[in-house]
Amino acid sequence: MTDAPRADARSDHAPGRASIFPSWIRGPQDFVGGLVLMAVAAFALWAASDLQGMHGFSFGPGTAPRMFAVILLALGAALTVTGVMVDGEKMAAFAWRGPLFVSLAIAFFALSIRPVGLIVTTFASFLIAALGTPETRWLETIIVGALLTLACSLLFPYALGLPLDLYPSFLGK
Repeated sequence: MTDAPRADARSDHAPGRASIFPSWIRGPQDFVGGLVLMAVAAFALWAASDLQGMHGFSFGPGTAPRMFAVILLALGAALTVTGVMVDGEKMAAFAWRGPLFVSLAIAFFALSIRPVGLIVTTFASFLIAALGTPETRWLETIIVGALLTLACSLLFPYALGLPLDLYPSFLGK
């Protein structure tokens, strides 16, 4: 056995590089993740602040967003405290590909649901989101996308009665 220091995968310091976090933050990834969750919760609370809340036993339109935002705020605070109290992972490199393509899929869905219709929009959004990882198996993705599109085209307009066009508006009804 040797007494040489060993490199620990959980160490916050890469060789020759100092951590940007103060020493009292023992789990930087948990700490930063908790702060991000609390910021999202604060935004949700602000965005839902002008919606009516619960009156007696009837829910208002702002009840669920506020409830979920408070739960997210509490979970974010717990994660932040965990980052201070418990040794954790160092900050991982952020992979932009996944969040970028999922955000693009959401934006595409929002912009194209009315002119293009539910069927085309759902399938295309699923395929755009699938570009977020290089591990996508396209045959399986197309099958799952088709099944998801079928489920959405039955669920939203028929089972839930939402007024969504299934086909592009330029094809007529």
